[in-house]
Amino acid sequence: MKIVSILILINLCTFMNISAQDWAGLEHFRSENELLDKPGPTEDRVVFMGNSITIGWSKQQPEFFSNNPYINRGISGQTTPQMLLRFRQDVIDLEPAAVVILAGTNDIAGNTGPSSLEMILDNIKSMAELAQANNIKVILCSVLPAFDYPWRKGLQPNIKIPQLNLMIKEYAQEHDIIYLDYFSAMTDGNNGMRDELASDGVHPTKMGYGIMAPLVKEAIKSALH
Repeated sequence: MKIVSILILINLCTFMNISAQDWAGLEHFRSENELLDKPGPTEDRVVFMGNSITIGWSKQQPEFFSNNPYINRGISGQTTPQMLLRFRQDVIDLEPAAVVILAGTNDIAGNTGPSSLEMILDNIKSMAELAQANNIKVILCSVLPAFDYPWRKGLQPNIKIPQLNLMIKEYAQEHDIIYLDYFSAMTDGNNGMRDELASDGVHPTKMGYGIMAPLVKEAIKSALH
């Protein structure tokens, strides 16, 4: 048993060391990015940048991405500073016509340390500015409703998420950017997610993505035409 425990500890330490060396997840999509062809002359490629809510979309509704020129670049657990660090290689270098940015809930949850709402917005602003500087249309999404985080309770996302969403919306309006309001379509009226849309109160079910899909497609259409 001692040998097994030591091996588990060594593997855990190795994993943590590798994760620390690639804090932003720069290696996560590197191979896929290298294999990806440049967009065709008539292709309106769209990259979805985000966290587990974004990558979970490919698992719950894979046809949404396979049937459209959409590329999913969500990494579970990520916060906005991590996304900002990988934004160039996972978005700009893929030469999309538009980017859909859905981020901020993990910052509120403190996944990579304390973050104020202003810090979160600053990172979102930086991603938007990088995209615009490279002629990429930007769609900024509201953070999805969450009354509490099951993995870290008591952080009041039911209060902080609406505040952050208002800040994102105001920034988008000031800079002629599309603001996509998922929150209003998915809230239970108490700043949480409707039960049928997220089994854990945070991550959408297939039904939840079913609500999100037409909303984002309409936002993409507005951004590109």
